Amino acid sequence: MNELAVIDAQWGVTPQLPALARTRSGVEFDPREDRWSYRDATTTVHLDFTKLPATTSFIASAKHAFLWYAEQMSPGHLINMFMRLAHCLRVVSADRDSPLAEITSTVLINYRATLTGPTKWYLGSLAGLLKKWHSLGYSGVTADAVALLKQLRTQGNTKGESVLTHDPVHGPFTDIELESLQYVIDRAYVADKIDREQYLLAYLFILLGQRPTQYAALKVRDVDVARAKDGTPVYTLRVPRAKQRDRLSRDEFKNRALIPQIGELLVQHAEAVRAAFQGLLPDAVDAPLFPARRRRASEPSGFKYHRTAQTLSDLLERTLKELSVMSERTGEPLHITATRFRRTMATRAAMEGHGELIIAELLDHTDTQNVSVYIEARPEIVERIDRAIAMHLAPLAQAFAGVLIRNESEATRADDPSSRICDPRFDSSKKPKPIASCGKHGSCDFAAPIACYTCVNFEPWLDGPHEAVLEYLIRERDRLAARGDMRIAAINDRTILAVAEVVRQCEEQRCEGCENG
Repeated sequence: MNELAVIDAQWGVTPQLPALARTRSGVEFDPREDRWSYRDATTTVHLDFTKLPATTSFIASAKHAFLWYAEQMSPGHLINMFMRLAHCLRVVSADRDSPLAEITSTVLINYRATLTGPTKWYLGSLAGLLKKWHSLGYSGVTADAVALLKQLRTQGNTKGESVLTHDPVHGPFTDIELESLQYVIDRAYVADKIDREQYLLAYLFILLGQRPTQYAALKVRDVDVARAKDGTPVYTLRVPRAKQRDRLSRDEFKNRALIPQIGELLVQHAEAVRAAFQGLLPDAVDAPLFPARRRRASEPSGFKYHRTAQTLSDLLERTLKELSVMSERTGEPLHITATRFRRTMATRAAMEGHGELIIAELLDHTDTQNVSVYIEARPEIVERIDRAIAMHLAPLAQAFAGVLIRNESEATRADDPSSRICDPRFDSSKKPKPIASCGKHGSCDFAAPIACYTCVNFEPWLDGPHEAVLEYLIRERDRLAARGDMRIAAINDRTILAVAEVVRQCEEQRCEGCENG
């Protein structure tokens, strides 16, 4: 649409769009085009006005309204508003013979009637756009439509439903699921199935629970290590703030502390990225912490070689889905999304007794209006685990990673007596039998035998006292739970499921032996 102006029979003249527009972060584009496509910081914007079933004059006015959002708001908010308008137009135009010319109160009433429980919030989100559109003085939204919106009690986006219901697909991960993820990620990294970048990205989502756009905006200079008074290294990550509609993606930061194991590895990663970008950028510390494999022509100033938030989110999901970590709740591979890590981090903070202000700070929210759901969901997170539940969940959780053997002759280190794992607590006979063998060569810092059951090198014996170990762990869990500290009580839940799986496999093999006998 390159006409000087669009003539509208009812509304008059819609002003000409400028040849050049600039977003808040300085990205330039031509708003006269029917497809707006550009990269703004870590977000790719693509608005296709040709897909809107509306008249030429309506689309011309819509572009003016969206131009205001592009210049004043975040690219994510701009995209959301376009999606809400597009949905409304598709729905109300389904039975029309001609393109829509304006949004009236009748159009909104008809649209509202089509919205169901999960989509009722669409109108509440669209209302902001339509009110702003009308206030800017452009045609396309009638006064009676705005008057109706002011009278209606529009519903906002449902907050926290997946958290409150502990949804196994979209809600926070359980402790067992999260421990399984960490275990599989660690094993995959040691086995070179994932690289250091994938490993660190996964752990940053687990530990910090920030948004993909924040990780996509990270630079080498954001990784820092200082020294405490006693000389201990203190690792921090300077995370750009996001989602605040009037802020740029690297205008304001919050320092996040990192555990030494991840902090040390992140420093090594940052140094490797900095070295790789020497000569490619004026200052290599401005290189992205998680760089794209190649540079795109549409990259905005200050974000050269940066991945978009979507591509970084895709990398996380693809990495973890390939590992096929099982859920003890569904018996299927975990559904992986960046949002689930965020919900998990906030839920665990609530379970540890932190209040709304702390949780809002961890989530990088400007207020506490959307964090109360985590406090409300706190009491039901940790469920009771008894023997029956453990035996039922054990094959689903796949916490036992070793191999059951009939006797020592089948052990990896059958000729090494030091490989035997014993504990007199679980065998009251004068000469207690070993529980298992260890297939690992070298020293181990884990506390045997409890920590062994989730280890890949663990080789439990068929006639080992595994039932006694299971009874001990469940009894200890009940004792700690009675004291009211469910977080401590649940600390061995994944181990309980691993022991239960060994017990189950032992019972299976004995039954097979009886049948064959």
